[in-house]
Amino acid sequence: MHLTVNGRARAVAAPDHATLLEVLRDQLALTGTKEVCDRGECGACTVLLDGVPVYSCLTLAVACDDVAITTIEGIGTSGEAHPMQRAFIEHDAAQCGFCTPGQVLAAIALLERNPDPSDDEIVEGMSGNLCRCGTYPKIARAVQQMARAAKPDHGH
Repeated sequence: MHLTVNGRARAVAAPDHATLLEVLRDQLALTGTKEVCDRGECGACTVLLDGVPVYSCLTLAVACDDVAITTIEGIGTSGEAHPMQRAFIEHDAAQCGFCTPGQVLAAIALLERNPDPSDDEIVEGMSGNLCRCGTYPKIARAVQQMARAAKPDHGH
């Protein structure tokens, strides 16, 4: 199969029943996408398909033939973190860091859908991603900061 991952065309040999998570981690060595529950309950495996957050543990790789797949490795650069990643760092929103890749991608997708979310909309928009460390208030502050930064008047 042919997948477009982080802007790059990739040829992959995988069985039809392989999940996107398995292909990303095992075939393409993109290990930023985490395997935790393997049941679509935690969000650690969240990636973006054409900008929409999905659980890669529940998504068959063969279903991703004509979509742009973005993983945590596909945002920012090796020398410069994505602004959302910087906001997570500034607000200490990553304690153990295991959920962070999925949280960051979900937050980016949230602000793409709704650039000026209310606090309740942030909670709802991020609800598919769990954090065992309980940094939800810090994650919400990071998302709020990015929403304010995107406003033309910069919140003034």
